[in-house]
Order: sequence, then structure tokens, then C-alpha cells
Amino acid sequence: MKRHFTLVLQCPERAGLVHAVTRFLAGYGCDIVEHQQFDDDVHGQLFLRTEFTAGAELTADELNRAFAPVAVDFGMRFRFCAPTPDRILVMVSKAGHCLNDLLFRWRAGSLGGDIALVVSNHEDLRPMAEASGVPFAYVPVTPDGKAEAEQRLLDLAGEYRVDLVVLARYMQVLSDGLCQKLQGRAINIHHSFLPGFKGAKPYHQAYDRGVKYVGATAHYVTAELDEGPIIEQEVQRVDHSHSPRSLATVGRDAEALALSRAVRWHCQRRVLLAGTRTVVFR
Repeated sequence: MKRHFTLVLQCPERAGLVHAVTRFLAGYGCDIVEHQQFDDDVHGQLFLRTEFTAGAELTADELNRAFAPVAVDFGMRFRFCAPTPDRILVMVSKAGHCLNDLLFRWRAGSLGGDIALVVSNHEDLRPMAEASGVPFAYVPVTPDGKAEAEQRLLDLAGEYRVDLVVLARYMQVLSDGLCQKLQGRAINIHHSFLPGFKGAKPYHQAYDRGVKYVGATAHYVTAELDEGPIIEQEVQRVDHSHSPRSLATVGRDAEALALSRAVRWHCQRRVLLAGTRTVVFR
């Protein structure tokens, strides 16, 4: 019986890197089933993702310890990951299209992780979550109680052993402090009109300007609002025949698709952060 593991790493480019990795894996009798790498000549960095099988007696902790001397020699930032699915906390407000899509893909086994909890500042989507057998937590946010609400969120994340937070059209701005605590493990979705169409009714603004494309962007959450490293973008062609309502329908589809891809790729360890950018091994 063999187990699947994934190695992700990045480091300065240097001769012998891939050989060092494959030699290490061969020494443990590992069988590589997927290997992808990207040599960033602009910044002189190598990004690598290797999926492999190994004996059932091996653990990710053991591999991490054993590989450490190799990593030091090459200046690698690395992680061996076990096949345990990420536990996901989904945050929502009133719009349910992204949550509905995530729940469907989770039930179908194609999301890449397990939805452990849905948190919302409104009660509207409780029936949708509970109908799928997912716990729902109502955490209201008031002008004077935002800090308490965010602490409650962190408490719930700890209680449910959450690995990833997904903002599925959660219409509250997170504080800088919370963004820093969730760095690299929180994904947001927004329409690609930002920052061109800020504020209320972006699709009405898009209609007034006669846009030709509708899109959405999934990105990591940072303290800079809607400026985090981009994971995935989806666009759809539209024309003059689209009303604000039909534009919003196309936009919702784009949002759901971009978000689900970003969540799946993150859970599969296919997204490597590179400063303000990402390397995504699809």
C-alpha cells in the first residue's frame, strides 16, 4: 500500500537542483507520478511541484526532516505535504451563487478540500449550508463590534481546524491584522471590473460604459484591498444586447468558476506564492 505526497519548493536557480530532488526521492523508493517546474529567468528563481507515491510507513514530517540538509545547500523553501484534504471555512453574506457552486463541487468530490464550516454576517444562506450537512455560524458585524466578530472568526477557525478561508462574496472588509494572520491561506473573489468600476452596482456601471468582456478574479487576501496575488481569472465575451441583469448573470458564472478553480488548485498545492505574483501549476 502506497501513499501520495506532494513536494513544493522554490529557490534561486542553480545547476543540480532537480537532480538533488530526484536523487533524494529515489533514495526513499518514491515513484514520481507528476512533475512540473518553472525557471523564472527574470528573477532567477526556480519553482517546482512534484507529486509522488511512497511506502505507507513514510510520513510528511519524516520527509521534511530528512530533506532539510538538501534544502539548506540550495537555499530552498520547501514543504512535503501529505494527502490529507484541506479543511475549508467559507465566508458569505447574502449572495449564494459561489457558495452553491463550492458545495456542489465538494459533494461531487472535485473541490480538492473539505468544507468544514460556513460563516456569515447574515442568516440568508443558512438553509443552503445546512441542506448540504455543513455547520453554519452566524457572526454579525457591527461598526463597534468588528474586532469581536473577527476574533470569533479566528476562534471558529481554530475550533474546526481550518486550513483555508474562502471569501465567497463576503461583503465585509477584513482588518489589516486579520489579513496578516490569514496570509497565504485566504482566497477572495471579485468582479474584474475593479478598480475600474468601484462601489455599488458594478454591472450597471459596466452596462453604461458598453463593456465587451465580463470577468472575475480570484486572489489571495492581503491588507491592500483587492490587490493580492492573483490565482485565477475568468472572462466571458458580451455585447450591446446584454442588459445589466444579464451581465450580472454572466458575471456570477465567471465568479463561481474562477473561485472554484483557485480553491482546488490551492488545495492541490499547485499555487506557489512569488511575492506579489503566483506560479500556478495546472
